[in-house]
Amino acid sequence: MKREIKFRVWDHNTDTMMIPDNFEFCDGEICWIDAGREAGPKSGNDGDPGQFEIMQYTGLKDKNGREIYEGDVLDIGLRNQDGKPVIAPVSYETYAAGYVLDNGGNGIWQRLTEDCEVIGNIFENPELLEGKHE
Repeated sequence: MKREIKFRVWDHNTDTMMIPDNFEFCDGEICWIDAGREAGPKSGNDGDPGQFEIMQYTGLKDKNGREIYEGDVLDIGLRNQDGKPVIAPVSYETYAAGYVLDNGGNGIWQRLTEDCEVIGNIFENPELLEGKHE
């Protein structure tokens, strides 16, 4: 079985999303990221330990063919009782052994499907989740 393994990285210092070219592991943790335009430590004395957020590609694409990554916010194609679209961020759930839509700690209620649509992500579009995860 062949699976495409890809990552993207959010840089908190520059508020930009990057596609990394290389990772370096130190004691089981990612400690160096090379993303073409810059390279730098992820943790340790040489850098800000919270500078980078690493998100993995789920292996799925949305209904428009856009790749779905951890941290993406999806419109799941349903409406709530007020007629508003139901949206949720993507996260990895150990119990489910896979990527799911996170509804704020109230239980897993849907696995990812290709019927969903990526409408943003938790870093570039935090307003999409205002009031959702309190």
